[in-house]
Amino acid sequence: MATEALIKVVEQQEALDQLSDQIQPLVRNAFKSAGPAGRELKNIFHGTWLGHPLHPVLTDVPLGAWTAALALDAMESISGRRELGAGADAAIAVGLVGAAGAAVTGLTDWSETDGRARKVGLLHGLLNVGATVLYTTSLVLRRKQKRTAGVGFAMLGYAVSSASAYLGGHLVFSEQIGVNHAAAQEMPKEFVPVLSDAELREGELKRADAGGVPVLLVRCEGDVCALAHTCSHLGGPLSEGKLEGDVVQCPWHGSRFNVRDGSVVDGPATFPQPRFETRVREGQIEVRSIDR
Repeated sequence: MATEALIKVVEQQEALDQLSDQIQPLVRNAFKSAGPAGRELKNIFHGTWLGHPLHPVLTDVPLGAWTAALALDAMESISGRRELGAGADAAIAVGLVGAAGAAVTGLTDWSETDGRARKVGLLHGLLNVGATVLYTTSLVLRRKQKRTAGVGFAMLGYAVSSASAYLGGHLVFSEQIGVNHAAAQEMPKEFVPVLSDAELREGELKRADAGGVPVLLVRCEGDVCALAHTCSHLGGPLSEGKLEGDVVQCPWHGSRFNVRDGSVVDGPATFPQPRFETRVREGQIEVRSIDR
């Protein structure tokens, strides 16, 4: 109940929408203005090369490093051993480097969100910026031999980063950001008829149904290709997108997939589209899951 109340408060903050409306176009246009190089860089930041989002991988660096710094500061306070404090200082510095990578990848992923997830994601990012400022201040104070104040700023930074991590968990588990939206469907293990072969024209995107599972059908150079209809990024309907050669583009956020093997051509999607084996039998296109 406390979580629902918190998210409801976030939803009511119109300032988050206003700020999002200003920042999102800037991020998108920055990549777009760089042409093909910008698109490749955007794919790297999304994690298309990794097979899942890159941002969660990098968030472990600052959280882990700053947790270690908290423990080392406490141990130094108890034991008086100065080398433990030096280790805490180093851990904070490592965390700041990791925070920079997490910020860039997180901003890239956030630029392709909308609705409530966009508001929560912006607050999540702002809290991370705040935590980074606090830890930077802590490190500066430590190097000026003002350790007590430095430790105090670090403790405050840890509290802020923990609140941000909580919102990050909400984005994944409640808003389904960064998860595979095409993976939860039960694919047919045996061939099932989905469409008359005569109804599928060359270069046409067609939605069909395979035992309750929506399927995208495409005829490319005579071959019938079939993918999961639901985009793995945020669930967009691929049949409403556009086809360029062997590549289909999702109409919602622009993810692009090869229709022959389901591989990601361009993000923000990082998970490939599940694909189906196809055959034509008695004038009917039939499909079944590749992984039976």
